[in-house]
Amino acid sequence: MKKNKINKIILILVGICILLPIVNLIIWAFTERWAWPDLLPQTYSLRAINEILSRKSEMSRLFMSSIILSLIVAILSVVIGLMTSRAFVFYNFKFKKQLYFFTLLPFLIPSTVFAMGIHVMFIKWGLSNSILGVIIVHLIYSLPYATRLLMDGTIAVGNKLEEQAKVLGATPIQAFTKTTLPILSPVILSSLSMSYIVSFSQYFLTLLIGGGKVKTFAIVMFPYLSGGDRNMASTYSLVFLGITIIIFGIFQLAVSKINKNINGDFYGV
Repeated sequence: MKKNKINKIILILVGICILLPIVNLIIWAFTERWAWPDLLPQTYSLRAINEILSRKSEMSRLFMSSIILSLIVAILSVVIGLMTSRAFVFYNFKFKKQLYFFTLLPFLIPSTVFAMGIHVMFIKWGLSNSILGVIIVHLIYSLPYATRLLMDGTIAVGNKLEEQAKVLGATPIQAFTKTTLPILSPVILSSLSMSYIVSFSQYFLTLLIGGGKVKTFAIVMFPYLSGGDRNMASTYSLVFLGITIIIFGIFQLAVSKINKNINGDFYGV
């Protein structure tokens, strides 16, 4: 009984911690001035909402370009991360430990140092101020998250089921897609979501590598955050939150549908 009460209290506290910032954002989206210590705003305003609605076509293009860029980065991160994790878990090769260490470098190196080093190389390679350069730098930064999550999942699942499937006549691809892939789907979903949010919310790397020519949602939103315009910043933050929730819901549906399609026996019956 005591444990149940403690669990309920913890859940309530966690729920409050999650909901309070969202409620605060909603209030500020309709507020121009709210000075301490007043409990209610002094001045209400629809300025931010009207501005976003007045730039509807521009904002739609911005949302789509940001979502597509982040989706490309997320999918590539999962595909490369899945292959990398299987290579590290199931195979032995030269310089394995050293290569694994390199996958952790974006975690270990400060983002400013990392960005400046990448920027210098990209200028030499002609990738600076380009969408391809932004995709690559986002991929470099998000790939360690996907790889680390997928490695943990691959270690937990192992390859015994795949080996048994091969004994029963399945090809290596069939063995992987029919046994390991459905079990790994929650981890793949987590990796996809993490990589997406890392890319979608990336400001500094996008600004530095994109040189202002590649505009994303974070590039447009950040000046309002740093400038202290809480009305605009809160409205953009709510839009950011809404888009993210919708995309995560699509990820969940896509993974569920893929699992349904690949379930069944190895001969497609």
